[in-house]
Parts: sequence; structure tokens; C-alpha cells
Amino acid sequence: MQAAFEAVGPFDHLVVTAGPELGSWRSFMDPDMSGVRSYLEGKFLGTWACARHAAPHLKAGGSMTFLTGGTGARAKLGLAAVTPTFAAVESLSQSLALELAPVRVNKIRPGFIDTDFWDVLPAAKVEEIRARVRANFPARELGTAADVGHAAVFLMTNPYVKGTVLEVSGGELLVDWIF
Repeated sequence: MQAAFEAVGPFDHLVVTAGPELGSWRSFMDPDMSGVRSYLEGKFLGTWACARHAAPHLKAGGSMTFLTGGTGARAKLGLAAVTPTFAAVESLSQSLALELAPVRVNKIRPGFIDTDFWDVLPAAKVEEIRARVRANFPARELGTAADVGHAAVFLMTNPYVKGTVLEVSGGELLVDWIF
């Protein structure tokens, strides 16, 4: 990672969207914790490493933006590894907003965004989730990658937004719905 950022040289903005696939563990009580460790390492420590190695190369006025998800603010059944991992990334963002100031460090908390991220689930389950989103979320539609992209551009271009979370969720946290 360090070599990659050294090769890039000075740059303006870092957006970390990556994370491991869901489904690498079966349940909280699964005796094999390798999937949980892999998820935590990939999402949290991966974000940490990106930020750590990018920081020396950010230009003045630059920013970092990390993606988490609605599960970080409101737990969902079967996602016991995701909730604390997202919460850890959000806490890291707040800490870095202080430690790296004046670099702007923020996070985006997307809700259900209709991407291939969900391809790990059976197609029928994904369609069921899509139907629930359309019926229950105040937006009454699915989120898109472009919706998240607009939020990222806002955070990169507004110099007075620091250490905040920007919800791009279609109102997901306002409703009860079963994942």
C-alpha cells in the first residue's frame, strides 16, 4: 500500500469504498472466526492502511472519505460482524479528523444501494430485498452508485465539512425492515 501511494505522489482526495464480501461467516456462534477476522481486517484495517499511507501525500485542502453503511448505525439480523466493523471505521474517521487536521476526514453511510455487492445472495433474496426497499423506505426507490458518488463529490468540495457522517440511505434508518 505504501509503495502504491508513493508511486501516485501528491493527490487531492482519498475515497475508500472497498470492503470484503459479505457471507464469509455463517453466524455469530460459528466456531470458525476466520471469516469475521477477514471481514474486520479487510474493511477496518484496510481503511486504516489506506489512510495511513495516503496522509503524507495529500495536498493542502485535501480530504479523506470512508464508506460504511446503515448497519453501522442500526444492527441487522445476521450481520453481527458488519455492525461493529462499520462502527469502528466511523470512529476512526472521527479520530483522524482530529489527528490529521486540517485534512478533512468524513464518512458516507449508504443504505441499500443497488449494486453487484448483493450478488453474494441468491437472486430471489435480492429481489425480495429490493421490493422491501421500494415498499418501506421513504425514498420508495433503490439507491444507486451515482447517489453515493454525488455525496462523495460534496464532501470533497465543501471545505467546512469535517468529521461528519453523510447519510445516503433513502431514509433507511427511519423505518423498521427485516434484512
